[in-house]
Amino acid sequence: ATVYQGQIVHRESIPAREAQYGQLEKTLPASLQNAVEALQLYPLYGHQTEAINASLSGKNIIISTPAASGKTLCYNLAVTSCLLEQKNNRALYLFPTKALAQDQLKNLDDLTSAARLKVKRNTFDGDTPWAQRAEIRRSARILFTNPDMLQLAILPNHRSWMIFLSQLKYVVIDEAHAYRGVFGSHVANAIRRLRRICARYGSNPQFICCSATIANPAEHATNLTGLPFNAVVEDGAAFGGKEFVFWNPPLIDEAKSARRSSSSETTYLLTELVSKGIR
Repeated sequence: ATVYQGQIVHRESIPAREAQYGQLEKTLPASLQNAVEALQLYPLYGHQTEAINASLSGKNIIISTPAASGKTLCYNLAVTSCLLEQKNNRALYLFPTKALAQDQLKNLDDLTSAARLKVKRNTFDGDTPWAQRAEIRRSARILFTNPDMLQLAILPNHRSWMIFLSQLKYVVIDEAHAYRGVFGSHVANAIRRLRRICARYGSNPQFICCSATIANPAEHATNLTGLPFNAVVEDGAAFGGKEFVFWNPPLIDEAKSARRSSSSETTYLLTELVSKGIR
């Protein structure tokens, strides 16, 4: 049996906190307000109202709050509100993976179904049948895609996308993390190319970016898009507290300073935590 030998060398506790709520400066359309209440998403957290207020006032924003803090609702409410105001408005959602796009598509569907909104939304990726692509270009009001498809299929064929791009009001970049090297340069330049083509067709879309907590979110979003950004970083969601424990595997050979495998320690720890019902 594994024997505990004083492996805990340091502990840090992050205390629990109550939720902090905010107020919207602009009333949502009645159907959207009813949907938020029906889905029990009301009242909105402080960072959500800060993000939506800034977005609806015309600012580019990046939301950099922890996972599961409700970042998706920030851009879904701003975008659907904009689309309800003007039937020709359109939005482009960029996700790094097709799986994430499908997850977020369900979140949007839940919101629009609760609001009984008929907003045409489509996924446009490598799996989209060719027979459907012309109809998507013509009718999609919210388009779910990824940077690769933007660069390879949309921007080089921008004349075919002229109506969509000329009416584009919002670009959402979810998981706007830092990418190194050539791939990162390609994404940043693809976004600039998108902006240039939109300007040619008379549109100037706002950007909403979401990211994990990073030290310089506004600077990062500016580097990614070439535009100034307002950063939303104060998380208003409730938090149940967290314990950080630094665990040092025990020595098995002091002469060689050899310690027990980190993998073995992880297996032991995970088994113990699960058996005790600790997350």
